[in-house]
Amino acid sequence: MKIVNIREAQEHLSSLVEDAAKGKPFIIEMSGKPMVKVISMDETVTTIPRRLGFMMVPMSIPDDFATMEQDDIESTFEGDK
Repeated sequence: MKIVNIREAQEHLSSLVEDAAKGKPFIIEMSGKPMVKVISMDETVTTIPRRLGFMMVPMSIPDDFATMEQDDIESTFEGDK
């Protein structure tokens, strides 16, 4: 895969983007460190984004979930009867 310096990428961006669109991805580096990978929109990203912390612990929903604390909620909004 082609690796280009950021200055080179700035100077030749149009042709680099055209090449990437044709299936020739490239990497832009800054100070010798790879920063971004440019790929065609037609290529699929193979990594699945990870949702940190979402549903990491098994949990269950109580059978009375729809009516839990119903009396307290009603008294809060309607006042005590």
